[in-house]
Amino acid sequence: MTRTQFEERLFGALRWLTIAFLAVVTVAPFCYMLLLSVKPIDALLLDPGALWVSAEDFTLDTYRSVLKPTSEGGQGFLRLLLNSAAVALGTVVLTLAAAVPGAYAVSRLRFFGGRQVSALFLAVYLFPATLLAVPLFVMFAKIGLSGSLVGLAVVYIAQTVPVSIYMMRNYFATIPRSVEEAAALDGCTRLQAVRKVVLPLALPSLMATGLYVFMIAWNEFLFALLFLAADPDAWTVSLGLQQLANGIEVPKTVLMAGSVILTIPVVLLFFAAERLLTEGLTSGADKS
Repeated sequence: MTRTQFEERLFGALRWLTIAFLAVVTVAPFCYMLLLSVKPIDALLLDPGALWVSAEDFTLDTYRSVLKPTSEGGQGFLRLLLNSAAVALGTVVLTLAAAVPGAYAVSRLRFFGGRQVSALFLAVYLFPATLLAVPLFVMFAKIGLSGSLVGLAVVYIAQTVPVSIYMMRNYFATIPRSVEEAAALDGCTRLQAVRKVVLPLALPSLMATGLYVFMIAWNEFLFALLFLAADPDAWTVSLGLQQLANGIEVPKTVLMAGSVILTIPVVLLFFAAERLLTEGLTSGADKS
C-alpha cells in the first residue's frame, strides 16, 4: 500500500467517524427531547433513564396541553406560534428588501470607501446585543412601539440587515457581469437586469440568508423579553418556553413538548429549502 492510498483510506475513515460523531451529538438531544414529550409524567418519574416509550405510555396530551388556549387551561402556544411566525416572516421580508439593494451596490458599484463599508457592516453585527438593548428600548418606548410585534421586527431588522448584506455581497460578486451586460444589450435597465437576471441567479443566496434571518428572529429571546414582557398576548414562542421552564407546576414533559414545537418549524423550513441552498443556479450562466 502506497502512502497516498493509506492517507486516502485514513482520512476517509476519519471523515465518516467525524460525521457520525457530529450526527450523534446533534440528533441525540433532539430525539431524547421528542421521547420525553410523548411520555406521561408519572412514567418519567418511575423510570427517568428509559430510552423508549411503550405503547401504553405513549401520549399526545402534552402537545394538547401546550397548544390549548390559556382560557381552557392550556399554555396557549398556538397564539405564540402565530406571533413568532408574524415577527419572523416580517423580519425576513423587510431584511431582504433592504439588504438586496445594499449587497448589490457594495458588490457591483464603485464608490469611495466601498471596501471599508463591507467591514463596517460586519462590525455592526459584532456589537453585543446588550449594548443596544437599553437605547433601543428607550427610543421605541418614546414612539409607542415598545410593546408591539412591529417594533420587535424593526429591532431585529437593525441586527439582521448588516450581516445579510455581508453574506449576499459575496454571492453577487460571483455572478458574471456579462449576464448583466447581455441584458443591457437587450434593452434592460440596471433595475430590470437586477430583477430579471441577477435575483433569479442569486436565489440560493436569498434562500440561505432568509433562512438564517428567520432562525434569528424565531429563536431570539433578549429583545422579545425586553419589548414584550408587559403584554403576554404578544409573546413569542421563546418567551412562552421560558415561562414553562420557570413554572413550578408545569411538568417537564410539557416543557419538552414546547421545545419540540419551537424546533420543528425551522427544521421543516431547512429541508424544504435544501435544494435551493445546495443547487448552483449560476452554473453555465456565462455563455461567452
